[in-house]
Amino acid sequence: MTEPSNAAAELDYLTFVDYAVDKAYRELPQVDPVAMRLVLTLHRVTSALAYDLESTVHRPNGWSWSGFRVLFVVWLAGAMEAKRIAELSGNSRAAVSALVNTLERDGLVTRTRALHDGRAVEIALTDKGRDAIAGAFEQHNRREQAWANALSKPEQRVLTGLLEKLMHGMDEVARKRRT
Repeated sequence: MTEPSNAAAELDYLTFVDYAVDKAYRELPQVDPVAMRLVLTLHRVTSALAYDLESTVHRPNGWSWSGFRVLFVVWLAGAMEAKRIAELSGNSRAAVSALVNTLERDGLVTRTRALHDGRAVEIALTDKGRDAIAGAFEQHNRREQAWANALSKPEQRVLTGLLEKLMHGMDEVARKRRT
């Protein structure tokens, strides 16, 4: 096993991006360093952001980042089937099933048979769940503001627009693949 170079030993989670892009480009000159930097930076920032929100807000409230996303979707969109919660929360169906078990055990959600299909299960917030997610979201939004305040309001709007453009561009790529 080789020892890391002095440069690599000095890196942290976010500064690794510069090192990684430079090293990958030297090893594989055909790599697009701008695209690599964009995706690697985006991934690292979103991972750091999710970790921060989970560790400062959601774990102290008794649930994971994934559990928060389930509660958030049901809070804002209303009672719905687990498969729809999975789509809107970015969780797998299996993860939603496991999360709902825990959230139901904790008295935050209820599970009932859907009227339109006796095989389908509908998930709804309890009063306790509604109070819990509303209180947690106030804390969550204060953390969002702390992160966002590194940028001016105009910069926040530009970045949001660019991220939405990136997201919609991938929607178009996926649509073209299906046709």
